[in-house]
Amino acid sequence: MINGILWVLGCQLVGEVFVRSLGLSIPGPVVGMVLLFVVLSVRRPGEVSGTLRFSDGLLRHLQLFFVPVTVGIMVHASELGSQWLPVTGGLVLSWLLGLVTVAGLASWLQRRRGVWVSSPD
Repeated sequence: MINGILWVLGCQLVGEVFVRSLGLSIPGPVVGMVLLFVVLSVRRPGEVSGTLRFSDGLLRHLQLFFVPVTVGIMVHASELGSQWLPVTGGLVLSWLLGLVTVAGLASWLQRRRGVWVSSPD
């Protein structure tokens, strides 16, 4: 389990250092998450690896990660109320971008694997 924690936090640290050293405007943990994805894709941990046990523990308590976001919304409610149009626009655009990305990726993966689900007519 310690090994899993070290992999996750190590990738986050490398992502943070990378972003700060290059002065990028994206969050370091996002770069670390992409790095962790690449490492896990290449390394392919087994069923009992510490990384998988640690990530399962994080997923079991995922609802706790939404508490700081909810508190932030409550604290900044007046500012969000005065800036409702840009906030709503950003939410809708990011939702649409995510929807199109997932649909395109699913379509590409189905074509690549030769599996295509036809719509029931």
